[in-house]
Amino acid sequence: MKAAGSMIQDIQERINRLRAERPAGSTDQPAVTYDCSKCKDEGGFIKRDKDGVERWVFCECWKQKQTERLFKSSQITEEFQKLTFQGFVTNGRPKVVEEAFLAAKHYFMNFRDIREKRENSIALLGEPGCGKTHLLMALSNNLIKRGVRVQYFPWVEGYNDLKNNLDLLDEKIYQMQTVPVLFIDDLFKGRREATNFQIEQLFAVVNYRYLNHLPILVSSEKDIDEICEIDMGIGSRIYEMCKDYTVVLKGVPGLNYRIRELEDAYVPNVQ
Repeated sequence: MKAAGSMIQDIQERINRLRAERPAGSTDQPAVTYDCSKCKDEGGFIKRDKDGVERWVFCECWKQKQTERLFKSSQITEEFQKLTFQGFVTNGRPKVVEEAFLAAKHYFMNFRDIREKRENSIALLGEPGCGKTHLLMALSNNLIKRGVRVQYFPWVEGYNDLKNNLDLLDEKIYQMQTVPVLFIDDLFKGRREATNFQIEQLFAVVNYRYLNHLPILVSSEKDIDEICEIDMGIGSRIYEMCKDYTVVLKGVPGLNYRIRELEDAYVPNVQ
């Protein structure tokens, strides 16, 4: 058996031999890997402009991560995140559907200019199946990609959640009041009459946003008159906020694309 000193000497010789065989410039530390090789996960980098001035530039990876965080906080499902203006079909559909499409796109293009004004919101109202949710979801997705925080509130599911978590009611209502953009989908959908709880909480949200010039995106099967019949305070505020961008989709054949697709798919059995 080798003495302890001899064994240590052998180990040291092996280490020296491995070091000698290692390529020049290598170290004992493992190579560092980054999710983004461009900014090395710093979120940006210093760039020198043509005048020689150094400035901090945000990396594309930072913008992508910001968008991912905004989508996560928006409560918009992955399926709804896929909805776009490009994917919305207007060919062969009633003219008012195209008007809604153009209103949603025009609203998005002018959002920066109107977001702090009184008339800074949009309402698409009318029959089910005419694309109201699709258009306002495409609008929401585009705002998020521009860095604007949006919260999605589907009326039926949203109020069920509020009612089932009363301990968090004040916190959730405050979030709806203060989020930069609030999308209320299918307003007053469901039961024939809205409950006092729904009206009270909705008024608190709408009134706060009205007073503080915070935009609302609204879809509903009810028009402004019908909303005012439920609560004049809510309806009149929504009307004033949305009056530059309100489209009512009612009273025109062929509005419901779901029914139309069923009719197109039906082939009568003719003997």
